[in-house]
Amino acid sequence: MADTKREIERKYEATPETRLPDLTKVSGVSAVVDKGVAELDAVYYDTADLRLAAASITLRHRTGGADAGWHLKLPVAPGVRDEISAPLSEPIPRTLAALVRARTRDAELVPVVRLLSSRDVRHLVDADGALLAELSRDAVRAERLTDGGRTAQWDEIEVELADDADPAFLDAVEKKLRKAGVLPAESPSKLARALAETAPKGERARKAVAPPEHAPRTAGEHILAYLREQADALISYDPAVRRDLPDSVHQMRVATRRMRSAFKTYGKVVDRSVTDPIGEELKWLAAELGVARDQEVLTERLKSRIDALPRTLLLGPVRGRLRLWSVAHGSGARRKAVAVLDSKRYLALLESLDALLADPPLLKAASGEPSRVIPRAVLKDYDRLAARTGHALELPPGEARDLAMHDARKAAKRARYAGEAATPPLGKAARNFARRMKAVQTVLGDHQDSVVAREALRNLAIQAHAAGESAFSWGLLYGHEEAQAAEREAELPGVWAKASVPKLRADLTG
Repeated sequence: MADTKREIERKYEATPETRLPDLTKVSGVSAVVDKGVAELDAVYYDTADLRLAAASITLRHRTGGADAGWHLKLPVAPGVRDEISAPLSEPIPRTLAALVRARTRDAELVPVVRLLSSRDVRHLVDADGALLAELSRDAVRAERLTDGGRTAQWDEIEVELADDADPAFLDAVEKKLRKAGVLPAESPSKLARALAETAPKGERARKAVAPPEHAPRTAGEHILAYLREQADALISYDPAVRRDLPDSVHQMRVATRRMRSAFKTYGKVVDRSVTDPIGEELKWLAAELGVARDQEVLTERLKSRIDALPRTLLLGPVRGRLRLWSVAHGSGARRKAVAVLDSKRYLALLESLDALLADPPLLKAASGEPSRVIPRAVLKDYDRLAARTGHALELPPGEARDLAMHDARKAAKRARYAGEAATPPLGKAARNFARRMKAVQTVLGDHQDSVVAREALRNLAIQAHAAGESAFSWGLLYGHEEAQAAEREAELPGVWAKASVPKLRADLTG
């Protein structure tokens, strides 16, 4: 069974002669408690080409100390990582291996570095004896387990925030350390430093003279940068979905949608004969992941509607009926989502994205000026949205209008994503355009949510009636949703008027 904790820490350079300042002078620290010295033996695992290290992920097997076992650390922000732990065992725990599968694919995880650390531990505690942070002085010996077995040695200081302590406390500690000449470490982790200092001489030299990557200049470079950003997001959210973290499924689906939209919008830049099949696989992935997410969102919407009704209007076991319906429709959805992430089809999709970005099928327009090529693509998506919105507004209320507004919603989303992708080269003009398109998408999205909710309420009313229950409350809720849809329809012309002002488009072309 794996356990998770949020690790917030900072590392500092040190030598055996480094003297620590009096940390009881830090606000809130009542005492510095010596906890003794621990001898730690950690073996770090990665693929032969160090895919985990490239993503700032560490996977280790460690003995010694109070937390011996397997540890997987996933980056959250600078100095912040989620540490997932599992008990000591010989093979890598399957739960941890699954969390990095989007990175490792079919590559084997092998030992790459061994770190032997002599750790002198001290606790910074407040007046009540509660732990504020743990300070460790580590004397480290690193041994490369591949590429010739080079070694390295260094000392460092590490300060890790205690659970529930204020992160600002680390700022106060750092201020005191800096005054004493103790400076932040250049390497973000022990593994990163070990890999750098034990790398083969030729590899280290090549890294030292590697030319810096230039900022995107052409239209193709800008679009590829955007696609890489979305591909990175998709892979980064994979372990979050497996861990069932809030909003993770939604964010992973957003990454798939943004990539699909970019393939279509910028088809003059990146060859659609290559990207269309990948887009279809991204569509498949988003649909598979959406089973759990869509059901969760719909259930929450209906629950909030029920909660807003006066008790006198709740006739029959309304809440119980909703729970039964929700369980029946959502049962096993998360398990199915994880199975999709373990599937060969999903891993093949990731390989296809890697291949696309490594050798992009750029067309002639890719070499053009971003200020000329990109606005044309964005405005083409706008024209598509304008046609669909105009058609929807011409129709009378009813099923045909609902379908037309749904089509317009999809066009609004694509136009919004086109504007977001254009923001780096076009700046404020693209940002303003994307914001207006998002406003249109929001109104149309709320309308579509009401359409879906009404269909669910109709089915719930049928089920309640068949079970001999009153269908009154479900009919009442249906009416509420119908009224909300009418409000969104009435709101659309005004929102569209703001989104369709000529200046918004003229600014894109300069």
